Amino acid sequence: MGQVRQPRRVQAYDGELGAAVARAQDGDETAFAFAYRMVQPGLLGYLRGLVGDDAEDVASDAWLEIARDLGRFKGDGAGFRGWTSTIARHRALDHLRRQRVRPRAGGTEQDVLDLPSRHSTHEEALESLSTERALELVRGLPRDQAEAVLLRVVVGLDGPAAARVLGKRPGAVRTAAHRGLKRLARQLGVAGESEKGVTNEASPTLGKSK
Repeated sequence: MGQVRQPRRVQAYDGELGAAVARAQDGDETAFAFAYRMVQPGLLGYLRGLVGDDAEDVASDAWLEIARDLGRFKGDGAGFRGWTSTIARHRALDHLRRQRVRPRAGGTEQDVLDLPSRHSTHEEALESLSTERALELVRGLPRDQAEAVLLRVVVGLDGPAAARVLGKRPGAVRTAAHRGLKRLARQLGVAGESEKGVTNEASPTLGKSK
């Protein structure tokens, strides 16, 4: 069964992030700034997928809470990304409630999905887009799919961590992420290639795609 791969660049920096967070908890402001620089791009991308142009304001509110409660955090670099994502999500939902905007309804956790093989082109399709274009497409997904894709691909959380942020089962989040990535691939005109990856274990690339 296929899985959404965690970005290698995120995995590579988790050790440094964990060390920086530990120093920040001891009062090292430079370490906190370093942790902020590492986490903020993914966090901002996630929030843009939820609240659009208000993402920076919501992120500012989230970082105020993160800084205030930093001493209570326990975990490593990956755990810190999950913890900050949870705080950011709560602030985003608060913002949406204040704006009287109902988040888009997503599909049910029981929706059937043909999961792609390990050679899936779905996440490659997403990563081939500019950040702005990718977020525009992701925001058009049902909310459960959008959040799963954002947390897995943009923030770089693994399945269990993304599930904790969303308060769902890992399998449900994995399914939502694959449904969203499959839909994005279709929108990019590579659906036919992606379906081959699902059924025939093929490994097409985006080199010939537009």
